[in-house]
Amino acid sequence: MLKSTNRPLSEAYQLALLDLDGVVYRGKNPVEHAAESIRKAEELGMTVEYTTNNSSRLQAVVADQLKGFDLDVEPWQVITSSVVAARMVAREVPQGSKVFVLGARHLREEVAKQGLEVVDSAEDKPVAAIQGWYPDMSWNEMAQIAYAVEQGATYFVTNRDLTIPRELGIAPGCGSMIMAVINATGVEPVSSAGKPESAMYDEARLLAAHDGTEPVAKEACLAIGDRLDTDIEAGNRGGYDSLAVLTGVTNPRELMFAPAHLRPTYIAKDLIGLNEPAPEVTHEAGAWICRDAQARVDGDRLYVTDTTSVDGLRAACAAMWDVADRGRDVSDMIVPEFRIA
Repeated sequence: MLKSTNRPLSEAYQLALLDLDGVVYRGKNPVEHAAESIRKAEELGMTVEYTTNNSSRLQAVVADQLKGFDLDVEPWQVITSSVVAARMVAREVPQGSKVFVLGARHLREEVAKQGLEVVDSAEDKPVAAIQGWYPDMSWNEMAQIAYAVEQGATYFVTNRDLTIPRELGIAPGCGSMIMAVINATGVEPVSSAGKPESAMYDEARLLAAHDGTEPVAKEACLAIGDRLDTDIEAGNRGGYDSLAVLTGVTNPRELMFAPAHLRPTYIAKDLIGLNEPAPEVTHEAGAWICRDAQARVDGDRLYVTDTTSVDGLRAACAAMWDVADRGRDVSDMIVPEFRIA
């Protein structure tokens, strides 16, 4: 069930693990209230890191984009799947090992930073192979990584997103390219750096201690995102509390019907909620109550007194999750349409 706090979330947690697209920006445009809310959270003492499955954009490039939104961001605060994947490989193979890298300049540089030798041919006998995404990927490169994996190179990937949004529509993502290698070799990757795996959050709290101090405790970290099947699921897999915001992909209906492994710890309309206490949701006389809003299941229908507020959505989620957790099939449940002001 949803948790509550007496203090703003930015004071209750030490480290924010912020997704980017749909949370901080949409393409080239900032999300409403995001930058001002992040600045306020930092003023209250919260450290902010930005986590993204994108493996092709350099940390400095992303940091510069965020600076354009009037945010004070250093490149180390941007945790890409390339950063995580390179560190993941470095833990598994000896220093100086040959690693076949299929990916953008960012991925190649991160692998080299870990003291590994980047190679471009299966004939170099790499001990590991790592696959990311970039738009100029060729058939020959795909064939080379398949040969390397076939010959025994341990297979790593940056993320398994099947699609990627582009200017003209939805295009094949890293996961689709990975499937081609799997189909050719019959070999599954041993690890993925991207969400919904929790490795990105694990690395982020280690990297937050860039001054040599102890890693930030998991209990002091808050994963924040707009997608239940990546950002929130990664938090649940890793044992991190999470905040779902409604500025991107996730909508109220998806939240109400979310299975246990996709449910967030907190819900907010946008990042303004990061600097507010999370209200308590209680159960009284068959109704779930969040401040002035109530939700109740009667037969095959969910009734909510306020479908214009996040409090109403919080109460609705509590009611639906409770019914589902008691073994009822909620797939045909009739629920109201929310229009949150």
